[in-house]
Amino acid sequence: MKILIVGGTGMIGAHTALHLREQGNEVTVAARNPRAADSPVGDFPVLLGDYTEQTFTAAQLSPFEGIVFAAGQDVRHMGRDVDEAEFWEKTQSGGVPRFAALAKEAGVARFVQVGSYYHHLRPEYAETMPYVAARKAADEGARALADDSFNVSTLNPPSILGAISGVSAKRYRRLFSWAAGNEPQIPDFAPTGGTNYMSAGSLAEAIWGALQRAESGRAYLIGDQNLNFRDYFQMLVDAAGGNRTIEERNEEHPLLPDSFIVQGRGNVIAYEPDAAETALLGYTRNDCARAIAEMHQIVLAATAN
Repeated sequence: MKILIVGGTGMIGAHTALHLREQGNEVTVAARNPRAADSPVGDFPVLLGDYTEQTFTAAQLSPFEGIVFAAGQDVRHMGRDVDEAEFWEKTQSGGVPRFAALAKEAGVARFVQVGSYYHHLRPEYAETMPYVAARKAADEGARALADDSFNVSTLNPPSILGAISGVSAKRYRRLFSWAAGNEPQIPDFAPTGGTNYMSAGSLAEAIWGALQRAESGRAYLIGDQNLNFRDYFQMLVDAAGGNRTIEERNEEHPLLPDSFIVQGRGNVIAYEPDAAETALLGYTRNDCARAIAEMHQIVLAATAN
């Protein structure tokens, strides 16, 4: 299959590009900017463009049989002094359906959107949280375009574990330095609460499954392991050889600030993905510890360079 991955130079997109190529597909990555020299997808064909500014054309998309949209932005991407309503409209609620409509106009047969689990599990969040409302609108707006000629599906995953060389690895340097015991100024506890986690590798497998077998117009809640934040922090420490036990406190932590916990500190989002849907999409379960160990190795390599 000839596939375009929007957001293909990012962490999720790069993992997906590598996996899809391993399955024998012809993969192109789409990105806003030229790739960094150490990009893991540096040898892939690239299509430069910005879906938020509607710079792609139907002619550019028409050669592709499938498109993976893995460029959805969240609160970490919103800069200061930005009009929040305008940001979410361009990057999510309006931007994603507009791009999907362009893909349909171009004759692309299959479109897989990587969404988010919040609105799928907790639709009430969309009533008070602009980010969740925008994700919900992006999901539903893209799937509304589904018909017999345009297979559109959304995968709604939880928190994703993964890293790639470059900026992604640098983002985790301080986290793994703390986990190894090299940041004594950062306290050894985890905030209360927890969520479901999933590896970028498992997500890439699910995306390939959706490209082949997803029912058009469907949204799939996917995920792997339910972990409280103490479990997650302990996995980081164990992977880094920190040799200590992390406790749990109902306090804000600098490595997982309250602003990053959408459901609120002390709350847990736990669920079990549907077994039939998991089999349909064909992704690996119980992959979190492996993914964190891999992240640590990638961060170590980036630190050594």
